[in-house]
Amino acid sequence: MKMKVLKFGGTSVGSVENMNNVKNIINDGQRKVVVLSAMSGTTNQLVAIAQDIAEKNPNEAIDKINKLNETYFTAIDKLLRNKKLNEDVKSYVSGIFNFLVESTYKEYSETIENQIVAQGELLSTYMFNSYLNQEGVSSALLPALSFMRIDEFTEPDYNYIESNFKDVFENVEESEIYITQGFICLDINGEISNLQRGGSDYTATIIGAAIKAEEVQIWTDIDGMHNNDPRYVDNTKPISNLSFDEAAELAYFGAKILHPQTVTPVRTDNIPVRLKNTMNPEAYGTLISSKTSVNGVKAIAAKDNITAIKIKSARMLQAHGFLKKVFEIFESYKTSIDMITTSEVAVSLTIDDDKNLDKILVELEKIATIEVDKNQSIVCLVGHSVVNHQDTFKLFQILQDVKIRMISYGGSNNNISLLIDTKHKITTLQKLNNYLFELVTL
Repeated sequence: MKMKVLKFGGTSVGSVENMNNVKNIINDGQRKVVVLSAMSGTTNQLVAIAQDIAEKNPNEAIDKINKLNETYFTAIDKLLRNKKLNEDVKSYVSGIFNFLVESTYKEYSETIENQIVAQGELLSTYMFNSYLNQEGVSSALLPALSFMRIDEFTEPDYNYIESNFKDVFENVEESEIYITQGFICLDINGEISNLQRGGSDYTATIIGAAIKAEEVQIWTDIDGMHNNDPRYVDNTKPISNLSFDEAAELAYFGAKILHPQTVTPVRTDNIPVRLKNTMNPEAYGTLISSKTSVNGVKAIAAKDNITAIKIKSARMLQAHGFLKKVFEIFESYKTSIDMITTSEVAVSLTIDDDKNLDKILVELEKIATIEVDKNQSIVCLVGHSVVNHQDTFKLFQILQDVKIRMISYGGSNNNISLLIDTKHKITTLQKLNNYLFELVTL
């Protein structure tokens, strides 16, 4: 029998009330794998602790550790009435916080930081599994570090994951609910690593692909994917259905509800992904599948911290090989390009990772004149066959209101992207909302 995989984010396990909501959602008599994030706020605190260690501020790190420890002990007393379970979980939690204190005396390294940051998911899953046991729910822990691994390219090692998940699953006590950690994994050398922020979504779909799940559900604190960013735009609406292509574009270009790689593992096997709200489980949410529905713009997302680079050289004129040299420079520094436009003598492109920008510019300046604009945002308009839709021209009314630095149109039938100065982002999102969302039924 196929199982579902359900992922719950930090807010969903951020309080006793919310954990009870999660228990009620998953306790339906059907076998399933449940992937949990760290309790809300924990990962940020763990990152701050690692930063204190990097900056050689052990006293500040220990102060943060002690405060976080108090937070967890308070939560345990609220969550676990059973004395034996309460003591067991406190003992486990104390062991983790002792490890954190010991880490403050070590020399900082990326490995140490990854070990510290991984503790959030270990804490949340142990606590929640104990809570389910207290409430009489049949559950068991599946340690993610026993089967989740990335390869030398930081991509999921699917053969390893599938084989080791099967071994772990077959050797754990049979239960209705199997709890595991999102986000954390091992790297190719067997060291603790992670799938980056939001990676619990990715964990869920990787496991979904490995077990050929019936469905993967991502539970958050919002009723599915919205047609615009509700933080900046009033009266946004959830989108009932998206294709894998549409969801992937929106996730990559800034929709915070999904990790950018979420749909990649499951699309080949056509395993649907459903976005649901823990606080409003009756809401339909958003179903992501291979099906397409209406044409035209369905949603708008924005991605910040973009750097635009204009590369100008007369050598481009009627010459070949120039773009190859440009791309090789970015490739050598493992920096991906989001948008690109070209003319006879210039190419403009954007990157979202500027940690090697200075080195890249040194190389580019050997072959061209360079202009750099920071603090840019990509506003992405997504929908099935959006490029061909009869009403799409109306979005270009934005040109009379906002200065557009670049436009990407035609690279994908499902995406039109605009590069703007970040200070104009909110205005742009609001105006596009007014122009477009009376045109289609979502």
